[in-house]
Amino acid sequence: MLIGLFDGLFNGISIGAVLLIAALGLAIVFGLMGVINLAHGELMMLGAYTTFVVQNAFRQFGEPFFEIYIFFALIAAFFVTAGVGLILERGVIRYLYGRPLETLLATWGVSLILQQFVRSVNWVLVIGLAVFCVLFFGGLWILNHRQNRAFHKWAIAALLPLSLGIAIAVGRFLADTYQLAVTRPWFGAQNVDVSAPTWLRGGLPLGNFQLPYARLFIIALTIVCVAGLYYFLQRSPWGLRIRAVTQNRSMSSCLGIPTQKVDALTFALGSGLAGVAGCAISYLGSVGPNTGQNYIVDTFMVVVVGGVGKLVGTIVAALAIGTVNYLVGSGTLAILFTPIQPLADFFTFFATTSMAKVMVFALIIAFLQVRPGGIFPQKGRTVDA
Repeated sequence: MLIGLFDGLFNGISIGAVLLIAALGLAIVFGLMGVINLAHGELMMLGAYTTFVVQNAFRQFGEPFFEIYIFFALIAAFFVTAGVGLILERGVIRYLYGRPLETLLATWGVSLILQQFVRSVNWVLVIGLAVFCVLFFGGLWILNHRQNRAFHKWAIAALLPLSLGIAIAVGRFLADTYQLAVTRPWFGAQNVDVSAPTWLRGGLPLGNFQLPYARLFIIALTIVCVAGLYYFLQRSPWGLRIRAVTQNRSMSSCLGIPTQKVDALTFALGSGLAGVAGCAISYLGSVGPNTGQNYIVDTFMVVVVGGVGKLVGTIVAALAIGTVNYLVGSGTLAILFTPIQPLADFFTFFATTSMAKVMVFALIIAFLQVRPGGIFPQKGRTVDA
């Protein structure tokens, strides 16, 4: 019985570690800009697919290189998702600040686009998107640096359909001329599997129990991410600017802090952390277009329960939600309370993944009735703002 409890605690902590990496980015984005980013789960999914691509690339070089691909996959997942997040912030989010409903709907639409993108992506689509980004964002940069702004809005309105039309024309030209694979997507709708290096397979023997190396790696990765984020926010100049804007945006702007650059950097950082989380979840199961949907709700719960913008609260909430979810859903608590039949029957009823989420939801709702600000609520002027 104790071995089963220890197994459940360890697996719950490892799941909480994944939630924590994902929630770190969401916490700083939501705490700084108040943006409800429903596409955060799809950024995790992109990080997982990036890991799959890097794995296949390193597999071509042989076994010695395959053993170290995970470190390159982590770096690639961070920068790929950070780049996507930066494009999302510059192209969509920056125009919707202070409008939470529109932001929620826009990011939900982006999440659906990213899911379909993964299902149907091929060389023609990638080249067309690259052409569109160069034309559209390059044109925006040129227009924003022009002194004459008489036709600025009209030029931006014409830039979007013009860039889109040229990108579609280039894609069709390449498909017809060079016979690029139009109908054959890279990934498709089916799930893909990520293979762990040899040194991450198996587990660490501990008496009659074994600690999987993959889950130990996820926990260690989480510790590194938390320590790195803490150091960045507390010791770096840009971390100081982020904390200043979080506390008082208007005063920070008056003091010369570029709040728009801070917003872009924060969103890119949060998106990059989502990519790292996606790299971690690729070792917990197969990866598919809907992978992010399995974690986005739990991630938001972590942010709300911990306290918006509170790093310590995010850590406590992630570990607590992940552990309780696994202990209830795996039936560990039902076995633990076998001597007490009413409690055993109660936890047996919730001993499935879906019912465990229902129970966790109910506990969170009850908790928020007592502490609506979370475990560590915000204090100071930002509460009244």
